[in-house]
Amino acid sequence: MSTRLFTSLLPKIMPSVPGAPQPLILQYIRDVAIRVCETSLAWRYVQPTFDIQPGSYINYFNKPQDTEVHVVFRATCNGNILRRATLEDAIDMYPEWADQFNGLSADEIWALTQTTSINEDEYNDVQYNGTNTVTLPTAATENGGEPRVITQISPDQYVVLPMPGTDNVYSIRMFYALKPTRTAAGMDDIIFNELEDVIVHGALQQLLVMPKVVWNDNTLASYHARQYLARVNERRARYNLNNSRSSMTARGHGFA
Repeated sequence: MSTRLFTSLLPKIMPSVPGAPQPLILQYIRDVAIRVCETSLAWRYVQPTFDIQPGSYINYFNKPQDTEVHVVFRATCNGNILRRATLEDAIDMYPEWADQFNGLSADEIWALTQTTSINEDEYNDVQYNGTNTVTLPTAATENGGEPRVITQISPDQYVVLPMPGTDNVYSIRMFYALKPTRTAAGMDDIIFNELEDVIVHGALQQLLVMPKVVWNDNTLASYHARQYLARVNERRARYNLNNSRSSMTARGHGFA
């Protein structure tokens, strides 16, 4: 995935807001890009399959750098679709999920795992570079099993319920919508190209209504506001319908 920088839009925006500082323009470009991704759900990503850790309810999204997960479309565990639940439903069904590893302390969790060679008097290449296997105590995975439910708790974390047990290897695959972070310098170039005109109109709308600046132009801001609204609604409808589906039509019932 290649990245296109937000600075690439400066030549399209700066002529309409003479005197506006570049850092300010970039701030509005980023803010609008985030809002457009949230509204249209255009930036979609398939997370590669990975094995989930036994005994742990809470996990981190494996997402591209400088992105946040806005919506989880679907998740599967060993090929079975996980039910997407709200946070309230997850708490009602599995209130114990707030306690990682069944509430065991760090000392209890690591008690059965061999220590590393750091700070030891003697080590060699195998010891130093080897990776120890984490051995969880039985109490850490009691009541665990095959995950059936998933819920997102933050832009970078989600919960699977019940927690994965040690009886099997559980592989997760996820499909979700992304958005840039507040510190991102750019975003996926294909999605950026698709949303470029929406972002330009949105950024100009915000910049041109700023009070007490030499580039203020409420008339031009109204024009860009209309263009932004029309285009973002078109993108949202297109991605909700999906490019691979047929066009949507409405048909009324005939009268007897």
